[in-house]
Amino acid sequence: MAELKTLEFPVRGMDCAECTQHVQHAIAALPGVESVTVLLAAERATVRLDPARVDLPMIRQAVAGAGYQVPEAVEAAVPPARTLQDVTRPVLTVFGIVFGAVLFVAVFGEWLGWFEKATARVPFAAGVALVLLFGYPVFKNVIRAALHKQIIAHTLMTLGVIAALAVGEWATAAVAVFFMRVGDYAERFTTERARKAVRDLTALAPQTARVERGGEEVEIPASLVATGEIVVVRPGEKIPVDGEVLSGQASIDQAAITGEAMPVEAGPGAKVYAATLAQLGSLRIRTTRAGMDTTFGRVVRMVEEAEANRAEAQRLGDRFAAGYLPVVAAIALGTYLISRDPLATAAVLLVACSCSFALATPIAMLASIGAGAKHGLLIKGGRYLELLAKADTLLIDKTGTLTAGQPRLTDAIGLNGWSGEEALRLAASAERYSEHPLAGAVRSAALERGLRLMQPQAFRALPGLGVRADVDGLAVEVGSRRMLSDDAAVPQADALEAQGKTLLFVRAAGALAGVLAAADELRPEAPAALADLRKLGIQRIELLTGDNERTAQSAAAQLGIAYRANLLPEDKIRIVKEYQAAGRVVVMVGDGVNDAPALAQADVGIAMGARGSGVAVEAAHVALMRDDWSLLPRVFHIARRTLRVVRGNLGFTLLYNAIGLTLAALGILPPILAAALQSLPDLGILGNSSRLLKQD
Repeated sequence: MAELKTLEFPVRGMDCAECTQHVQHAIAALPGVESVTVLLAAERATVRLDPARVDLPMIRQAVAGAGYQVPEAVEAAVPPARTLQDVTRPVLTVFGIVFGAVLFVAVFGEWLGWFEKATARVPFAAGVALVLLFGYPVFKNVIRAALHKQIIAHTLMTLGVIAALAVGEWATAAVAVFFMRVGDYAERFTTERARKAVRDLTALAPQTARVERGGEEVEIPASLVATGEIVVVRPGEKIPVDGEVLSGQASIDQAAITGEAMPVEAGPGAKVYAATLAQLGSLRIRTTRAGMDTTFGRVVRMVEEAEANRAEAQRLGDRFAAGYLPVVAAIALGTYLISRDPLATAAVLLVACSCSFALATPIAMLASIGAGAKHGLLIKGGRYLELLAKADTLLIDKTGTLTAGQPRLTDAIGLNGWSGEEALRLAASAERYSEHPLAGAVRSAALERGLRLMQPQAFRALPGLGVRADVDGLAVEVGSRRMLSDDAAVPQADALEAQGKTLLFVRAAGALAGVLAAADELRPEAPAALADLRKLGIQRIELLTGDNERTAQSAAAQLGIAYRANLLPEDKIRIVKEYQAAGRVVVMVGDGVNDAPALAQADVGIAMGARGSGVAVEAAHVALMRDDWSLLPRVFHIARRTLRVVRGNLGFTLLYNAIGLTLAALGILPPILAAALQSLPDLGILGNSSRLLKQD
């Protein structure tokens, strides 16, 4: 047997989950293909194949036969230009108003007979042409699925359109087509948003790197840096590769990878990661990984793969239609064989294809999504409401999620005759022009206390140690314990460090003047929110963080929850998968780029939208548009109430159709009345679902 080869290539023209299935079936049918994975958001397929039996031209031809394209020239792996503008609140509002108006006119207009007078003036042939023209994309997908022996959500509705046209109800057919097209547009919009998430994520990594070659510094594409090459990074630049620091000292903002709020000091021997920011100092780095092999590259890959895992899941309407369609077909056939009455047969198909099956779930979901938006909740699909209602495990990132994501001064302790405020004033004056995040926390605390800052002289930043400046005639040093290693032990500092706080030591004229402590404090509403979630049935709550063990333990102890520390993005996604493998429905809450893979892999990912990165918001399925933890129990409550309403809608629809099918099969319900009665379950569903518009 020939050695198998993995082939990866772009696929164009896909705009829904069913498209990926069509492409996958077309490729899988080729001889020599062992496995196929099609990524909708990334517009890419990965095929494991026998190169002696199948090649790319054969695959390109098969994909073209399914209605899609594999470009002749494979594009370079660079972030594509954005093709979708950000959707603003006014645009969403207008869309909601238009959709609601059309829905009202379509449903109530048919029930009240408004269409009868209007459609009487339209020739039937023109009505049929309108239905066929507007519904062509839908009918094409249904035919394509049928050729692949698949039943999709639109299959049942298409039979309803045919039945409506058969009895002269072109307006009813047009309404059915309208609802199918709206659903398609909504799915395309969601798909494009998912693609935008991958683009934005990829754009965070630097595209070029400065490497040492032949005794000179040469700038090349970051993806072309070879393992072992020396990369030079200057102050304020992003690191383009994973590697080990050979020389230099810098303060590194690693929030994109570890989620750590505090910058870490990197010197010789330290490991650094692509897409992190060197804030102070320069570095020479020996490359260990480059391009898509870096930790950040794997973040991008994991987001894509998590999306691909979801592409196989069928929507609730698809699953229901797959079982319901054979039942309706059998009843219609039985009716014709027994009665030989085509009108009764048409009535069976008409009454069975009521829009209520299409409305039962999405109308309830739409109502809840709209109500949630009023409370600052962006819910990206009804399926996530269903999963939230069943969730039993909550995993939480710390920095920027449970905490504000910015250091804040918590303690100012004076020593050796200096007061806490005097030590703070000296430190804030010395750090007056420093760009370090801790310096900002010190200055803010001094200003809040009304302290007057002095002008520093001879300011000097010491990468990895701190700063030195002359303040009011005194030589003032502010920095880490390493800068003050010659000082005796400080019990107050040890106690503060035990609480997981970051310390700054202040020395004036060579003597220790004070200790300042900063921390990324927990959001005040978080404890009450977690208590409410436990009451809602969340069995397991766990903190996942890239922070050190001591900081993580301190935060978890305050909340009474379990924790895991020192985690990278791949560790978080591994933990999510562990819980899912154990049969749990997992919700992940995060805010940063480092959380994006876990947010996408979780059954439901929730992003802190107000402060969260755009990538996290796009990768997640729900976004809290305010940094308010009280919104979290609310979204769980909305989800559970929505699921109850959906079940009521489906129960009502099943009862209606059971009665309607029986009356139609017995010839009691004529086709025209069957078409008119289609709106009755719609009204019931609208009334039941409207209760969700008033969420507490």
